[in-house]
Amino acid sequence: MRYSYLVLQQTCYSAGMKFASLEDNFNYDGVQDVDPREVLEKSADLVLIDVRQPEEYVGELGHVPGSQLIVLDTLPDRISELPKNKPVVLICRSGARSARATAFLKNQGFAEVYNMKGGMLMWNELRLKTEG
Repeated sequence: MRYSYLVLQQTCYSAGMKFASLEDNFNYDGVQDVDPREVLEKSADLVLIDVRQPEEYVGELGHVPGSQLIVLDTLPDRISELPKNKPVVLICRSGARSARATAFLKNQGFAEVYNMKGGMLMWNELRLKTEG
């Protein structure tokens, strides 16, 4: 009987997305940051939400391919557009606004929600592909 419990527990744990680069965010309790390279690597299995302003999304830093723009101020009104059964990674210019958005979604019951460390500044510094 004990063996069955351990197998069940392991199966449930492995159902979620695993990130090797997870780090606790310094500004928000419960928020975890993910390295942009790992976001790119796993992007097909993620919902990518950019919380910047429209002019930033199409501006000089561009945006992550496949990301969707939901401005931070509109997130509470658009929360129903986000799936709770798929990992969500939030993105902004430097990682500050997206960390705030991540904390908000965690408080709204989203279990698999992450902040992209360093935002688009780090994405560009790493010379990863952008759109916009």
